[in-house]
Amino acid sequence: MHFTRNKKGAAPKDGDSRDACQFKRYKENRKTARTNSKNHERSAFIRRMHMETTQKPLNTKLILAGLIIGMFFSALEQTIVGTAMPTIIADLNGFSIFAWVTTAYLITSTTVVPIVGKLSDLYGRRKLYLLGNIIFILGSALCGTANSMEELIIYRGLQGIGGGMIMPLSQTIIGDIFTAEQRAKWQGVFGAIYGLSSVIGPFIGGLMVDHISWHWIFLINVPFGIISTAMIVIGMKNETIRAAKGKVNIDYFGIFTLIPAVVLLLLGLTFGGDKFEWQSSTSYLLFGGVFVLLALFIFIEKRAVEPILNLSLFKNRVFATTNILGFLLGLGMFGAIMFVPMYMQGILGVSPTKAGSTMTPMMIALITASIIGGRLLLKLRFRTVLTAGMVITAVGFFLMSTMGVDSNEYTAYAYMVVLGFGMGLVMPTLMIAVQNEFPKSQLGEVTSASTFFRSIGGTIGITILNAVMNHSLTDKIGEAASGASNPILGKALEEIGKKTDAMFGILINPDLLPLPAELKTPVIETIKDVWSSSFSSVFLTGLIFIAIGIVVALSVGNSRIVRETPVDSEVQENGEEQVTTKKLATE
Repeated sequence: MHFTRNKKGAAPKDGDSRDACQFKRYKENRKTARTNSKNHERSAFIRRMHMETTQKPLNTKLILAGLIIGMFFSALEQTIVGTAMPTIIADLNGFSIFAWVTTAYLITSTTVVPIVGKLSDLYGRRKLYLLGNIIFILGSALCGTANSMEELIIYRGLQGIGGGMIMPLSQTIIGDIFTAEQRAKWQGVFGAIYGLSSVIGPFIGGLMVDHISWHWIFLINVPFGIISTAMIVIGMKNETIRAAKGKVNIDYFGIFTLIPAVVLLLLGLTFGGDKFEWQSSTSYLLFGGVFVLLALFIFIEKRAVEPILNLSLFKNRVFATTNILGFLLGLGMFGAIMFVPMYMQGILGVSPTKAGSTMTPMMIALITASIIGGRLLLKLRFRTVLTAGMVITAVGFFLMSTMGVDSNEYTAYAYMVVLGFGMGLVMPTLMIAVQNEFPKSQLGEVTSASTFFRSIGGTIGITILNAVMNHSLTDKIGEAASGASNPILGKALEEIGKKTDAMFGILINPDLLPLPAELKTPVIETIKDVWSSSFSSVFLTGLIFIAIGIVVALSVGNSRIVRETPVDSEVQENGEEQVTTKKLATE
């Protein structure tokens, strides 16, 4: 529209009636356009809010049932296989490579964890959980049909990929469907489920091996896996995917550097000191490769649009400290408690059946503490619960280190209860604290990172504390040999000290020792003293990691769960709902 304006852009003079009418009409049109624009924006906002409020909800009960079944059998798989391994070895004739049955699962399940977390943020939990369950079911079915140890190892690797997807996604889905307050209650329950699977796993495994067949420790996963998958798929059919707008950028370079780095690290930690010396070309090649690949991974992640592991997350105090704490807990816990059944059987002389159920008191305490800890988090800061749990765990480690050849099994059970109660307060709290700090659009990434660091800590802990055990056995048996009054006794101890792996076998079956009766008894008593003392050294070393963990727990900050209200949510411009982080003021 054209009309005449004065130099200052004012309206036309009254004398020019044509221009005056045009200008008046122009102003009215502009006003109408602005009004229509505001109405359009308001209508769009209302439609967006209406879509969010009227969207069909997820079937929480069905999802919970599916998660419980899936998590239970995935966790059960990690404990049930060990019970059946002697029978499997006898059937498939693969003693020289049987360790790979566990190692293959460990490598694939650990490697896939951080990757699947990020992908679930981009593509949704439902699709990835479905894929993970399908892979786990397929791997389980193939394991149950294996005709050789080589086949079983390959199928276990495939099964591990599915298991590594199921576990972190289960925790992430809990974070999605519950508020922070509800999460504290349910994480404790899921921690209890995991502990329960550890308790009954050996019993179920032994029952199946004795009365059915070892194949069924794998085949049992198939029907229950199908049920779990169907429940999750149906329950989450209305899932909202909080992916970024536009093209999804997958960090392929990050994936292809992280996978070989983790695989080489796990291979080095698993077989170092066994298949090859720590100071050998093989060791240098493996760990050198890990260093180079991790350096390359960090370089790539800093520049990736959608990094697999966003390094900026470590700027968050809670994320950084809880992951360090999880790493330290895994470092001390998993490496130390693996020697407890051996101590019970070799030193205290309990039966193999009782030795297999040694962990039951600890797991019952862990289950109880997980549920109690979830309730405490509704009233206390994360720092308070984590510190209390780590202190109790430290007390448990110290008590375990005081056990000797004169201890009894009931003392061991009591100390294990203390240890389990401390761990039960810490483990679910780590996950709840991390999920409380981030919006739901990042839950997959941060949950998987938490699981990954704890798993890596456990693997490194097993390696370190196993090395501590062997080194202590070698030193102490050497001291006993040099201090023996009888030269023949000293010579026998010296020979035994060259093969520390054989010591435990001698404790279990003294007939393996080809010595006269007058020498056999003092040799066995000496081995018991040496093994018991080395057992104490392992727990004292683990106590160092736990003590460092107490300091880390104190630095978590003042974050806590706050009961959510409608004011606690913000509607972003893209219509995505994001829960704001709740924090107390820093002291």
